[in-house]
Amino acid sequence: MTKAGSTFAAFAILAALAGPAAAEGATQTFFDTSAKKWVTYRITPEAAGAIAREKYRRTVVRYRTAEQPGTIVVDTDDRWLYYVMPGGKALRYGIGVGREGFLWSGTEKVTRKAEWPGWTPPPEMIRREAAKGRKLPGHVPGGPKNPLGARALYLGATEYRIHGTNEDWSIGQAVSSGCIRMLNEDVQDLYEKVKIGTKVVVL
Repeated sequence: MTKAGSTFAAFAILAALAGPAAAEGATQTFFDTSAKKWVTYRITPEAAGAIAREKYRRTVVRYRTAEQPGTIVVDTDDRWLYYVMPGGKALRYGIGVGREGFLWSGTEKVTRKAEWPGWTPPPEMIRREAAKGRKLPGHVPGGPKNPLGARALYLGATEYRIHGTNEDWSIGQAVSSGCIRMLNEDVQDLYEKVKIGTKVVVL
């Protein structure tokens, strides 16, 4: 398979893994007062991405924590990542998190940083998807269309990362295999602030 073919295959597989929201667009529900019933309709990934960008816009907020400035705190329930700042404040970023069965919590450190990282699916993911009849590529090189996006922060000895994504609609959603997703511009901003050894607390 060519590199382009491998990248295309990876995205097709990721869309399937993420579910109908990725492959066909996200759903929205509203109450139709004329029909007096709840109605569900589907929107495009582009429209869902625009909604996510507005809802999860990067901003400085008041934030009470015992963690020291420079620490990263990930709130998986509320889909926010906080970069702790002095004076009881934090820079807050919207995130996507692990889907059901892939959520985790704990304390790690940033052990590696990478710009435009390549993606190598772990063996257990390859086996898991093969059991479903889906074949993952062995490796997808780094670049603008790579599933890991523009930057990646590797967490301890785990296979988890804080990384970018080109799928804007996934911010605020639980669709990954445990990694923390950010908008590419957000992960680039965080990448410049974070040093090797930075403490990361996942709630």
